[in-house]
Amino acid sequence: MKHTSRALLHAALLLSGAAAQAQGSTTVYRCPGPPILYTDAISAQQARARGCQAVDASPVTISGTRPHAASRATPPATGVASATAAAASGTAPVVARPAERVTAPQQRERDNDARAILQAELQREQTRLQQLLAEYNDGQPERLGHERNNQRYLDRVAALKASIERSSADIAALQRELARLSRP
Repeated sequence: MKHTSRALLHAALLLSGAAAQAQGSTTVYRCPGPPILYTDAISAQQARARGCQAVDASPVTISGTRPHAASRATPPATGVASATAAAASGTAPVVARPAERVTAPQQRERDNDARAILQAELQREQTRLQQLLAEYNDGQPERLGHERNNQRYLDRVAALKASIERSSADIAALQRELARLSRP
């Protein structure tokens, strides 16, 4: 008897929820806090207690989510229910923006800006490399006052050599990027 009444109660709740949803009377709340939660599973009183605000019931489209260790293979979902699921799983929804059309003059301007930034960075890195090479002095830099211990001196020489290699690699990468931008 209890099993039958439980099943009837469950069916009545499902039907009342479906009827309310069909009439469009479901209220969706946006609840603050990490993570932000969009839900229609709480009452108005619970929403007020949590500091949630009602949002209009227009459909929400989610173009993607941030990668999450547990859900990397799941495709982006759409709708309010998926926003609630994404919030509950710890991923934050990403709202889609309309694609921006870029005209040829705008693209040329962006390329010129990028080229100018890369050239300035290349100039700065070349200056830094020249300073490092001058300090390195072909592997025989001058000893500093605190380098009475030979190991400290050797450590500084090794650090200078590593900095020179890193700077040379950065210059090569910047030159490759500039060459890529120069091609039509």
